[in-house]
Amino acid sequence: MKLIHAPVVMLLLCCYAYAATADLGKQKKTYIVHMDKSSMPLSFNDHLHWYDSSLKSVSDTANIIYTYTDIIHGFSTRLTIEEAQSLEQHPGILLVQEEMRYELHTTRTPEFLGLDKGGAVYPELNAVSEVIVGVLDTGVWPESQSFDDTGLGPVPSSWKGECEVANSFNSSSCNRKLIGARSFSKGYIATYGPIDETMESNSPRDDDGHGTHTSTTAAGSAVSGASLFGYAAGTARGMATQARVAMYKVCWLNGCFSSDILAGMEKAVADGVDVLSLSLGGSVSDYYRDTIAIGAFTAMLNGIFVSCSAGNGGPSSESLSNVAPWITTVGAGTLDRDFPAYASIGNGKNFSGSSLYSGKSLSGALVPLVYEINTNNTSGNLCLPGNLHPKDVAGKIVVCDRGMSSRVQKGVVVRDAGGVGMILANTISFGEEIVADAHLIPSVAVGQIAGDAIKKYISSDSNPTATIASGGTHLGIQPSPLVAAFSSRGPNPITPDLLKPDIIAPGVNIIAGWTGKVGPSGLTNDSRHVDFNIVSGTSMSCPHMSGLAALIKAAHPEWSPAAIRSSLMTTAYNTYKNGETIQDTATGKPSTPFDIGSGHVDPISALDPGLVYDATVDDYLGFLCALNYSSSQIKLITKRNDTCQADKKYTVGDLNYPSFAVTLQTALRKDNDDSQPTIVKYTRTLTNVGKPSAYKVSVSSDISNVKIVVEPEALVFSKPNEKKNYTVTFSATSMPSGTTKFARVEWLGGKYTVSSPIAFSWI
Repeated sequence: MKLIHAPVVMLLLCCYAYAATADLGKQKKTYIVHMDKSSMPLSFNDHLHWYDSSLKSVSDTANIIYTYTDIIHGFSTRLTIEEAQSLEQHPGILLVQEEMRYELHTTRTPEFLGLDKGGAVYPELNAVSEVIVGVLDTGVWPESQSFDDTGLGPVPSSWKGECEVANSFNSSSCNRKLIGARSFSKGYIATYGPIDETMESNSPRDDDGHGTHTSTTAAGSAVSGASLFGYAAGTARGMATQARVAMYKVCWLNGCFSSDILAGMEKAVADGVDVLSLSLGGSVSDYYRDTIAIGAFTAMLNGIFVSCSAGNGGPSSESLSNVAPWITTVGAGTLDRDFPAYASIGNGKNFSGSSLYSGKSLSGALVPLVYEINTNNTSGNLCLPGNLHPKDVAGKIVVCDRGMSSRVQKGVVVRDAGGVGMILANTISFGEEIVADAHLIPSVAVGQIAGDAIKKYISSDSNPTATIASGGTHLGIQPSPLVAAFSSRGPNPITPDLLKPDIIAPGVNIIAGWTGKVGPSGLTNDSRHVDFNIVSGTSMSCPHMSGLAALIKAAHPEWSPAAIRSSLMTTAYNTYKNGETIQDTATGKPSTPFDIGSGHVDPISALDPGLVYDATVDDYLGFLCALNYSSSQIKLITKRNDTCQADKKYTVGDLNYPSFAVTLQTALRKDNDDSQPTIVKYTRTLTNVGKPSAYKVSVSSDISNVKIVVEPEALVFSKPNEKKNYTVTFSATSMPSGTTKFARVEWLGGKYTVSSPIAFSWI
C-alpha cells in the first residue's frame, strides 16, 4: 500500500478497513517531545545525550529533527503511533505531541490611524530604529522597495541574528532595514519530502507574497508612488518605518508546521527581536498543547511583545485562535477607502460593489447574464473548476456565489469557459462585507442584498443582461471602520472568562509590498507582476499591531509586553465621532466586545495612556492555576518548577487584564430561586505611567439584571509607576442560557480615559 503524505492533523474514519488502519499505525508522523530538563538522570552529562538515548530506546531508526533549548526543552522527531505512546511513558517526558499544521490568516492606514497628525508626540527616530520586529511567515522578497535602508544607521548592537545564505538568497539580500532572514523547513521536509525548488525556494525567499506583505505592513520603509494597477496610489509605508525587520520563514507551499514554528520562535528570541508578529493559526487547544502559546510565553519572559491574528473564521462565534492572555489577539476592521465597481442590469438598476480589475473593460455594453448553471454536481452557482461549460457561459457575464474556492479563481473558471465577466455575490455567510480583488476578467463583488436582487432579476426576465464598470479609488468612506465579516469572533473557546479578541486594526484592502514570484491573485496562472498588492485578512491587521507596538516600545523601552498591550487596549475606541457604536459588516448592527474586544486601535492615544494594567509571570501562573492545570502541564508552558498553592483560591477573572469577561450560570440556585443574585468579584491593579493625577470611575451599563459596583470610586496617583488596586463586584440575576450583555468601566483623570469592556455570558 502506498502511503500518501497528508496534513499532520488527521481524522481516521471508522469505515477504513482494518488492514489499512494497521498500516497507518505503522506510518511515521512528526512529534514534538517535551522534556522535563530538571529530571535528567545523573548518568548523563549532557541533555542532548539524554534526549538521544530516550529516543533510541523506542526506535533504532528515528533521528532528531530539531533540538529545542529555550522555547521548550525537548526535540522533534518522526515516530509511529506505538513508538510515540511508548516514549511518553519514559521518566522525564512531559508530553509527546503530534505536530500540528498551521494556516496563514490571509498607504492609507497611517493616515487613517492618525499617524500623520501634526503635533503628535512620537518616539525619536533613533529610538524606533533600535526596535527589531521579527515576523514568522512565508519569507521575504528582499528586492522590495519597502526594504530600502536609506537613512538608517548601523544595525542595533543587540542584534545577534544572521542573513541565511542559500540558493536565490545571500548575505547581500539583507541590509540595515531587513537585518536578518532565516528559514526553517526540517519539519516540513520530514512530512512532504525534499523541497522541489522548481516550485518553491529552499531559502528565506518569499514565493507566496504573504510574508513580504505582513513584514512591510509592520515596518516597511516609506515608498512614494506606490499602487496596484493605479489603485490606492500614494506613499506606502509600514507602521514603524524606522524599525528593523527580521524574517523567519516557517510557512511553505503546504502549510506551516509546529516543529518549524517552534524552531523559528526559538531563534527569534535568541536573535534579540523586540516584537514578534505571527499572522497564522491552527486548531484551538489547551494552552499547554498550543505551539504558538508555548513559544509566546517564552518570548514574553524575554520582554518580547507577541501579536497574533485572531483568525478568519467570522462571523461565526467562538471562531478565534491564538487566545492565550500573554498574546495580543488582533481582529480586522475596514478603512475609509474603497475601490468601487458597478453592475448595471437590463432593467435599469445599478448596484455598487468593489473590484481591482485593471484590464480591458466591457465599455458599457449590455451582455447576456446567467446564474446557477446546471452541472453534474449541481454546484454551478459556485463556479468551481470544471463546473462551467462554454455552451452555457460563452460571451456572458456569470453570477458566482462566494465560497468554496478562491474569489479570483472563480473568475478564471468563468474566463476559461468563455465568459466575459463575473458578478461575485455574497451569500448569507458573508453579508454585506465586500473584499476587493485583482480579478483577471471584468468583475464586481457585491453584498448579499445586491446579489439577491440580481438573481431575482435573472429568474424573472427571459433575456437578462448586464454590464460591469470600475470606479477607481474613493477615500473618506463612512462609516468607518466597520468590523470585517471574516474577522473571528468570541467568546474565547478555551477560557470564556478571558475576553478575546483584544482589539481590532485595519485588515481589509491593505496595500503593502509583494513578491516578484507570483501575481497579485497568487494563482499559478496569474502572470502579472506587481511591487505592491492589496490583500485582506486578520493576517493584515496583526502586523499593524506589531508595528504600532514597536513605536510604543521605542517610546517606552522599560514597559513590559503586558503594559504595551494594555496601552493599546485601554485607549482603543468603540464608537464613531457621532457616538454610535462601531458597526459589524456581517450583521449591519452595532458590534460587541466579542467582535472588537476593547475596540479599534488608536496609536496616538496609546503612546500616552495614563494608566496600564501590567502583568508579571506570577500573574500568568495564577491564571494557569485557576484553570486547574497540573504542575507538569504548567511546566510545559513555563519551563519552571511552579506549583499552585493548595490553600489559595485562584480565579481567571483576577488576572490583571485590561478587559473583563464574566460567565454566569443560567440556574443560579438548586432550588431554582432566581431572585437571589450571583455575586462575582474581580480585582485589578493599575500602574501610573502618566502625570500624577486623580481618577474617578465611570460605569456605562444599561443592563437591568446586573449591578456593577467599583470600589474605591476614586484613585489618586502622586508619582510615576505607583500602583493602586480596585475591585469590581457584579451582582447578576438569572437570564436564559446563551444570553450576552455588555458594559464598560472607565477611569477618568484629566486628559486620560482608561477604558475596559465587560462581557457577560449566561451559560
